[in-house]
Parts: sequence; C-alpha cells; structure tokens
Amino acid sequence: MDLFEYARTKAMKTEAPLASRIRPRTLEEVVGQQHIIGKDKLLYRAIRADKLSSLILYGPPGTGKTTLAKVIANTTSAEFTQINATVAGKKDMEEVVKHAKENLGMYGKKTILFVDEIHRFNKGQQDYLLPFVEDGTLILIGATTENPYFEVNGALLSRSVVFELKPLEKEDIRKLLQRAVSDRERGMGAYNAVLEEDAAEFLADIAGGDARAALNALELGVLTTAPGQDGRIHITLEVASECIQKRVVRYDKDGDSHYDTISAFIKSMRGSDPDAAVYYLARMLYAGEDIKFIARRIMICASEDVGNADPQALQVAVAASLAVERIGMPEAQLILSQAALYVATAPKSNSATNAIFSATQAVRESPAAVPAHLQDSHYGGAAKMGHGVGYEYAHDCPKHFSRQQYLPDAVADRKFYEPSDNGYERTIRKYLDWLHEE
Repeated sequence: MDLFEYARTKAMKTEAPLASRIRPRTLEEVVGQQHIIGKDKLLYRAIRADKLSSLILYGPPGTGKTTLAKVIANTTSAEFTQINATVAGKKDMEEVVKHAKENLGMYGKKTILFVDEIHRFNKGQQDYLLPFVEDGTLILIGATTENPYFEVNGALLSRSVVFELKPLEKEDIRKLLQRAVSDRERGMGAYNAVLEEDAAEFLADIAGGDARAALNALELGVLTTAPGQDGRIHITLEVASECIQKRVVRYDKDGDSHYDTISAFIKSMRGSDPDAAVYYLARMLYAGEDIKFIARRIMICASEDVGNADPQALQVAVAASLAVERIGMPEAQLILSQAALYVATAPKSNSATNAIFSATQAVRESPAAVPAHLQDSHYGGAAKMGHGVGYEYAHDCPKHFSRQQYLPDAVADRKFYEPSDNGYERTIRKYLDWLHEE
C-alpha cells in the first residue's frame, strides 16, 4: 500500500457514508438474517469454523450481502480479495488468480474472492472463474440482487451454495438506527444527536427492509439539522419525513420484483379479488412501471381469464390501452384502475384459452386437409376439382344452422370449445344446445 492509498483508506473511515462506516465487523454484530446465520445454521457454522465453500448471497439491496462478506473477511485465515463486477475486467481477474496460485503454492493459503454484483459479469467472465473455483484455487463469494438461477452461469452455480437474504424486519432496522446514532467511533455519536421514538418507528417502517435507506436518511438528518436549545440535534418525525420522502418499494423493472408483482397483479384479477388487483397496480405505478406494459397485461387477462364470460372485458381493456397511450400519467392511473377492476370483477372463463390450445395440439397431431365442400370454388379450375360441391349455405337452413361437417375427418369427433356456465357463456351454451336439438 503506497502513501496515497494509505491516506485514502484512512479518510474513508471517517468520510464514507454512515451505512458503510457502521457495517458490522463480527457475526455477533450482524442484525437480522437469522434464517441463515443463526447459531445452528450452516453459514454461521461455516464462518465460525473458517470452512467456507463457494457461495452466492442473493437478496434485495440493503439486506447485508456485502456485510456478510466483510464479516467473513474479518474472521477467515484465507486471503480475502474483493472486486466489483461493474468495473472489473478480465485483467483484474487474471491478477487475482495469479496471486491466489502463488498463495496456495508458496504458503498453502487459500484465497476468497468476493465478487459484488456478480450478475454484471457476462458469460465469458463467469466461465473464466469456473476452473479455478472447481480446482480450489479460489473460494468464490458472489453477491447479487438478481435471481442467481437466471443470472449466474449454471456450472458456477452448481459449485456454490445459494443463500437468500430477506428484507430486514422493522425491529432490526430500529436496532441499527439506535446503534448508528449512539456509536461515537463509527456512527453519529459525536454529533450528540437524539433519534426520537416516532422518528425511529417511521424510518424503520418506510425503509421497506432496506437498512441502507434508513441509515442514509438518519445521516442526512443529523448533518443538516441545527442543534436545539439543549445543544442536541433532535431527529424528529418531521425531520425524518423530509429525509426520506418516498417509501422504498422493492421494484426493479428487470428483476424478480418486477415479475413477482405483475404475477400477483394478474393472479389477483384472475382470482376476482379487486382489492388485491388495485393494490398491485398501485405498487407498480408507484415504482414507475411502464403503463403500456400494465395495459398489455390487462388485455391479455381480459381474454385469457374472462373470455366470453364477459366479451366486453376485452373491449374495456383495449380502450384503456389506447387511452393511457394518449393521456399518460398521472391520469392514466385512473384508466388502468377502471380496467383492472372491471377485469377482476368480471365473470371468469378460460374456455376460449383452452379451445385454442386444444385446437393447436390437434393441428400438430393431425394437419388434415380442409373438407372439399368447404374449400373455395371461385379461383381458376377449383369448381372443376369439386371444391365447394355439397356446401350448405347456413342462412338457407332452419335456425340459420347447417348440420354439415365443418372439421376435417381426422378430428371430426373432437370438441375444442366448451362454454362454461359463467356469465355470458351460459347464454352461449344454451344457444349451442338449442342449435343442436333434434
């Protein structure tokens, strides 16, 4: 370490953000995540015994992935090296591997490589690490906010243990806030600040399980609030509200929260729960989801899950889609709410969905020719080949219905559309029964 690096490291201890300075150094200081670091849990035992294998830490921001890596760094006898996948390249990894080989060969010492944001590595970069993880040159610890089963190389994943970190509980965040405001060495204790009870409750709640968001708000409040008459800085509810003005919603348009929320939205409409449907709609809008994407999902649900039980549902959904494109936010939320609630409260039927899937399967199995009497007789020579011969014009028949065969012989006995007894499909079923009465 040169003089400049030493100075930078020393400055970071006092100038780094509060969330970084207050980071736990030992397992005993870690708050939350007891499902993986409780005293009887595998990860706790592995860290304690310094017998780690490669692992992937997966979870939302602010839940302690980097913290756990730092704790491991403080407790392991192995060489600990950290890189960030957003800025590291192959040359950086080659340096780490070279050093790891030297450590292992000359001193018999293992090397732990912590890769933050490992999902940012492309396939080639992840493949480069694979042989060194496999032969024990490196013990890999990867941290990611994205689902590792989608974002991490399958071969690398199979050689690692995946631990999922959960959003912190409110009480966990309250404990961190009180620790931060009183710690004179690494926290804000030197500022003689007081975190009032209702402010602590508010920050712990609104942070949505993200410790970093709560600590950032606390730090901002302490640094920007003047001392009171008693000489102390009071972090009141009003101050806390100013420092974190919008509730933290876990929502990444390209991540798990995106898919989980839209899945819950669709399932709520399908399940005829208007309250849940509008809640998940609000959640998506609050997080800034694309209104055109939401409108497309409502249209799909209107056809897939409502169908002919209420044919107007699709009309409402399509009209809403056109309207939100023309109007935009914030008024578009009213239109999307109307459409989502209409679809959620409409009678449900997936008969049309089943019909097309069943018919498609039949086409795959028996791509039969169109019956001759249904074929077009108007193009050149078609009539001479017998096309259209024997066709009955339905409007010339009783009930405007002909009993002629419309399906190819190979599937003549198949029934693809079975109207349900819900909504308008009950009328369709009665009509079809009436048509086929003898």
